[in-house]
Amino acid sequence: MPTPHIEAKEGTIAEVVLMPGDPLRAKFIAEKYLENVELINIVRNMNGYTGYYKNKRVTVMGSGMGIPSIGIYAYELYKFYDVKKIIRIGSCGGYVPSLNIYDIILVDNSYSESSFAYALSGCIENVIGASKTLNRQIEETSKKLGINLYRGTILTTDAFYSEVSPLTRVPNGIDPIAVEMEAFGLFHVANILNKEASCLVTVTDSFVTKEEISSTAREKSLIKMIELALESI
Repeated sequence: MPTPHIEAKEGTIAEVVLMPGDPLRAKFIAEKYLENVELINIVRNMNGYTGYYKNKRVTVMGSGMGIPSIGIYAYELYKFYDVKKIIRIGSCGGYVPSLNIYDIILVDNSYSESSFAYALSGCIENVIGASKTLNRQIEETSKKLGINLYRGTILTTDAFYSEVSPLTRVPNGIDPIAVEMEAFGLFHVANILNKEASCLVTVTDSFVTKEEISSTAREKSLIKMIELALESI
């Protein structure tokens, strides 16, 4: 059934959803990789497409930026469209010297200061994990494809710009290797609704070397991560 943010008709969204932050990246993926593509959502220009990748039905839809945005879309997809699995495919900033531009991280856990989990369900946890089953599936696929993955905890922040590094407030022993803005929200929604969620992020800028890539490259040059997600489903 349509929701306040998704106009897709019943049955038009697949059980597996790939979710980039940028709706233009969703459009790029659908046009480049999917067959028999149907545009299933344009509400708020949050493009969503359903098609087939190697005979596997999949939906690709943008999430927008930040926990509140992905929280809305993930909740509606899981709750009202009976989506089983969501894989976030996004970008991140690297915190450690071992991460280079374009390296891919498969997120094990997300730490966040956000009050989102408490607001949604009363949860006071600050560290939430991805689906171990789905992560194992992605890791096995990466080995078959010869794609190197980094694993670890990332920081999910509410603020893209920060006058004080959020690392100064991270408790001892958590040690995030990168930062982004959505995984914590996705993981929590999946957990409370008994669904599966994973997050793949590509390093697009480094807090160590100060390197970064352009907005155009962020949209279209994360090919290896996109193909890994598609092959994993």
